[in-house]
Amino acid sequence: MALKKFIYKTILPSCLKPHHHEKPLPDPKIVQVSKPLSSQRLSLSDISYPGSPISVTLSNLSASLVGSNLLIFTHKELQLITHKFSKSNYLGEGGFGTVYKGFIDEKIKPGLLKPQSVAVKVLDLDGSQGDMEWLAEVIFLGQLKHPHLVNLIGYCCEDEHRLLVYEYMEQGNLETKLFKGYSATLPWLTRLKIAVGAAKGLAFLHEEEKPVIYRDFKASNVLLDLDYNAKLSDFGLATDGPQGDETHVTTRVMGTHGYAAPEYITTGHLTTISDVYSFGVVLLELLTGRRSMDKSRPGREQNLVAWGRPLLKDPHKLDNILMDPRLEGQYSTEAARKAAALAYQCLSHHPKCRPTMTTVVKTLEPLLDLKDIPVGPFVYIVPSEAKDENNVHKVENVHNRANCGNREDEEEKEKKERVHRRHRRGHRHRRRAQSLKSRAVYSDTHLYESLGTNLYSLDPM
Repeated sequence: MALKKFIYKTILPSCLKPHHHEKPLPDPKIVQVSKPLSSQRLSLSDISYPGSPISVTLSNLSASLVGSNLLIFTHKELQLITHKFSKSNYLGEGGFGTVYKGFIDEKIKPGLLKPQSVAVKVLDLDGSQGDMEWLAEVIFLGQLKHPHLVNLIGYCCEDEHRLLVYEYMEQGNLETKLFKGYSATLPWLTRLKIAVGAAKGLAFLHEEEKPVIYRDFKASNVLLDLDYNAKLSDFGLATDGPQGDETHVTTRVMGTHGYAAPEYITTGHLTTISDVYSFGVVLLELLTGRRSMDKSRPGREQNLVAWGRPLLKDPHKLDNILMDPRLEGQYSTEAARKAAALAYQCLSHHPKCRPTMTTVVKTLEPLLDLKDIPVGPFVYIVPSEAKDENNVHKVENVHNRANCGNREDEEEKEKKERVHRRHRRGHRHRRRAQSLKSRAVYSDTHLYESLGTNLYSLDPM
């Protein structure tokens, strides 16, 4: 069977220069990628260094990725669609670099199916992530396609420029929606929907013929589209899972403090079950509305898992201490307790006691149908893919107007009651003052009359 052989340096010319804090690639600087011409996915483990190279162009990288139709952009094109990476197009920043909003159409890339908004991620040359993380994103997201993985549209590797072009996610990321004070509180059903979507994304990765370990699952890496469908992003730290008789992958400990599994931190042993622990942390964040690590809280509450996990199995503490108070009780008690029990299992310090992500999906998905949610200001209808989008928005608007109308009526009624109570209090005070004044006048008169009688009795006749 024929083998594809690629020159690493030729695939990514001059953009794989090692950072000052990274180890340089071993000599020779040529990296060979051997891949059978089949439907098998190219993985990071296919990269090796020796061999007799065959020169390829940048377009061959996209062509070599199974099922990939990645577009290759020039730096000038990406400058054009982001208005020269203007501040007005700024979306955010992470370990990889800065992200900008852009817009692509037929004028930029003839042959596109439709004009669309995109997110352009620019690698920071002095950042915490580098060339290998950039390549990991291209290799994984260039081949893995799923409704709950963010869609990588293309990339740019020109001179020192390394950029990635993704579909634009209108609602941003889960961290912003859940923890930023200026955003409205996420309703219960929306939180559940996000948890289910993220779980499906992880389950898909774990069930691949070559399992993929995400390794950096956290709230900021869960992106949300217009209808709050969750999609996993940022595959820079993703890696191939154990294969064959292997039980784990041994790697350098990387990730985010507060989300990484304890056995991975202590041993460097990484499995798909390590991702399950990280998912448990995010599920606990969704239940409590608290960050995994929060230095602003009292000492024993700063680590969310250490504080919250013991409370997950106590229904009384779950309702009165653990659940996010911003929900104002507007959640299904049964669903919350089942989700809490699941989070407790995911956060077990013993990897073998944790469920698989497939089990997590099967446990969470039915909770969306539980209807024992009190009627209140956070009533929310989860958009369905089968429904017409306009109808969904109309239903939501009706509920919002109804809730606003009810609140206005209640406020007006309460205002009238307050005014009425003030009038009644004032009337009582006036009557009491008048009564006291009358008593005082009567007492003085009675005293004078008594004194007058006695004096008159002393006068001679």
